[in-house]
Amino acid sequence: MKEKSESGGVGYVRADQIDLKSLDEQLQRHLSRAWTMEKNKNKKDGEEGEAAAAVPRPLNTNTIARPRRQEWEIDPSKLIIKTVIARGTFGTVHRGIYDGQDVAVKLLDWGEEGHRSDAEIASLRAAFTQEVAVWHKLDHPNVTKFIGATMGSSECINIQTENGHIGMPSNVCCVVVEYCPGGALKSYLIKNRRRKLAFKVVVQLALDLARGLSYLHSEKIVHRDVKTENMLLDKTRTLKIADFGVARMEASNPNDMTGETGTLGYMAPEVLNGSPYNRKCDVYSFGICLWEIYCCDMPYPDLSFSEVTSAVVRQNLRPEIPRCCPSALANVMKRCWDANPDKRPEMEEVVFMLEAIDTSKGGGMIPVDQPQSCFCFRRYRGP
Repeated sequence: MKEKSESGGVGYVRADQIDLKSLDEQLQRHLSRAWTMEKNKNKKDGEEGEAAAAVPRPLNTNTIARPRRQEWEIDPSKLIIKTVIARGTFGTVHRGIYDGQDVAVKLLDWGEEGHRSDAEIASLRAAFTQEVAVWHKLDHPNVTKFIGATMGSSECINIQTENGHIGMPSNVCCVVVEYCPGGALKSYLIKNRRRKLAFKVVVQLALDLARGLSYLHSEKIVHRDVKTENMLLDKTRTLKIADFGVARMEASNPNDMTGETGTLGYMAPEVLNGSPYNRKCDVYSFGICLWEIYCCDMPYPDLSFSEVTSAVVRQNLRPEIPRCCPSALANVMKRCWDANPDKRPEMEEVVFMLEAIDTSKGGGMIPVDQPQSCFCFRRYRGP
């Protein structure tokens, strides 16, 4: 979420600093109140309609035409919202159906009962428009497919649910994207924390992510929050990049892109340090994700925000690469998380490096040229 800094610039608030439970409760109150108001309004309109039925209405020549629908706008009448499947940055993510297709619906709720200022709401709406503007133009198998969105208007939007129709408050907006039944990559890695992943699966997931980021960079888009929580898996375990809430077009002048944007543990030193940065911050984050995919573990689980920030920037702290990690893969990690952005490879080169890795002899986490009794993963290593 954007906010004004003391110096007057625009910064971002990290997702882990937002009270999601409170936002969800606010959203439920909004929906409940809107539904009640809609019922009362329909009842009142029905009574007034009977009384005025016999009175002829003059032709209104000053009717204002409805604004032309944006190319990314959905038809709310075709949207059915179902159960909650995740807690998002600004609200909740629901499973749904749009025009007969399985979808994920991200509901965004801003400004509960005056708790947000007009400036804050305007900033959130600008961020929403930015996400939509970026996403609706993208077309790649490793980027979640954007279906459409609806921006809150001056009137309630009537949307179907499994229990009937409700009126969505005007300050609730939603983004509709393809539904990925495999869930978040982070959850998939947690499930495999003991067993780990087969080496060919590690490289396949890494290639999917690398190809998706290479595509974004070719479109001059910097994601700025590359992490396993923002990667989804479809039914064939194909990885798809999601959540463009802080993505933006890459500035031609690196000095125009500053501020701590991203998630702790994945943020490049130059971002943590508040220095100018470019698309190479995504390359750094990819290196951390690659380590996480290989190890099925969390980077720096025992360090605080200040400890990680200080150690990454001043002491060149990086996750420890297990001894059993194939050198070809370890080399990709090290090159991607180099402290000097200029020494990091472009994502296109990372794709070539990963494609060159031979996975035909992979028998799991331990390569064939290493002793099979490796205990790199301590107590977490499973059968």
